[in-house]
Amino acid sequence: MTPPQRLDLTVYAPALKAHDDRTVAVVRGMERALPGLRLNWEVGKGGRPIELPQRDAWLVEAAARGKLPLLCNGDERYPITVSGRGRSGRLGPGGQSLLDISAELPLDAAVIAAAGEMLVHAGEGARAFWGHATPDVAALDIAYQTAPTRDGPPSPRRGLPVLKLLEQIRAPEVPYFLGWLNYWSAASAQALGFPDPTRDAELLSRAWRTVTGGWVVQLTSAPLDLDDPAHLDALLRAYERFPEIGGRATP
Repeated sequence: MTPPQRLDLTVYAPALKAHDDRTVAVVRGMERALPGLRLNWEVGKGGRPIELPQRDAWLVEAAARGKLPLLCNGDERYPITVSGRGRSGRLGPGGQSLLDISAELPLDAAVIAAAGEMLVHAGEGARAFWGHATPDVAALDIAYQTAPTRDGPPSPRRGLPVLKLLEQIRAPEVPYFLGWLNYWSAASAQALGFPDPTRDAELLSRAWRTVTGGWVVQLTSAPLDLDDPAHLDALLRAYERFPEIGGRATP
């Protein structure tokens, strides 16, 4: 029996500091975007959900320790999770420390309809440099692009380009891969030279501006499926348009 597909949503933001309320903004924003979502449980030992009566205060306290512990919606039949982890400057782009915030959601009609808004709330709430939302099956193909792997040289599937490791990227504003929905802050869009009216007409037909001047760029109308030749072609053309992504070129 084929397991249900999931949507991977991740944003890459500056590291957490004391009294940081960005994780609260991210969680609240995701809840606003997806009707009925309540992320009021911590995932405890053995995966047991523990209700958090004072969740927002708990999040701020955890942020002071540089953490966003694993939260969930408390529904094992329809699991949704979000968590964050710090990345040291030694492993960060341009030597900068980062906060990676990741969510996993069922890839169903309700989530697909809300995915763009959730990505915007996560990106803007975290004051992220960039982020993405991508079906997990396509995300696995994308993971094979990163060089090097534990098994040796990179071995991208489907003719996708080789991408550098995050610590080899020149600056945190430069995305290191493309997904289905791509959140680019104003700084990231500027680093990529997006939008260019003469080259980006197709992308702009499925893109929208955020209130902070960033962009959400949607590669395909339906969730990215790399078994679909049209979807694979869209991804390849986007990589060709933005050679800076993944550290393949410098501006």
